[in-house]
Amino acid sequence: MQKRKALSTDEAFLISEKIFENFINYFQPVSGDKVHIFISIEKFKEIDTQTFINYFLSRNIHVFVPKIVDAKLISVEIFKDTKFEINNWNISEPVSNKDSGESDFNYVITPLLYCDDKGNRVGYGKGFYDGFFENLSSEAKKIGINYFNPDENIDDVWENDIPLDYLVTPTDVLSFFKGGE
Repeated sequence: MQKRKALSTDEAFLISEKIFENFINYFQPVSGDKVHIFISIEKFKEIDTQTFINYFLSRNIHVFVPKIVDAKLISVEIFKDTKFEINNWNISEPVSNKDSGESDFNYVITPLLYCDDKGNRVGYGKGFYDGFFENLSSEAKKIGINYFNPDENIDDVWENDIPLDYLVTPTDVLSFFKGGE
């Protein structure tokens, strides 16, 4: 979190653009794909995902975003004209509470504070994504995006934690599949 906060606004924007380019070049999403992606929290200086969302929507890629309803993360499909509001955590989310019920995503782009070289992620400690991951199709690629590459292991991995499949950084796309891909 401290390393992220030390980035200037311009640095964060430029790095976010590079992460976006690495994602597009590596995964090459196409029309009809389904992507679940978080909406960036500016005050946490998260990777800017608006570029991703605009790209997906302009190419007829189905876009779903998280919303917390009754202490559970649901997936709401959004469109170019979707209305948004700011929630109690000061996070932008769609006005709609309609859960798409979708679990068969091509890509699930996930927020994180840190990811180690085994795909274990550290989030914000609320556990929303752990529960969300449990219900995903086994074909869904769980992808973290981060400003930094892993440089140390996470000590307190819980046996039921579900690791990421990939991590996209400004310099790399790392795969955590057993046996590689």
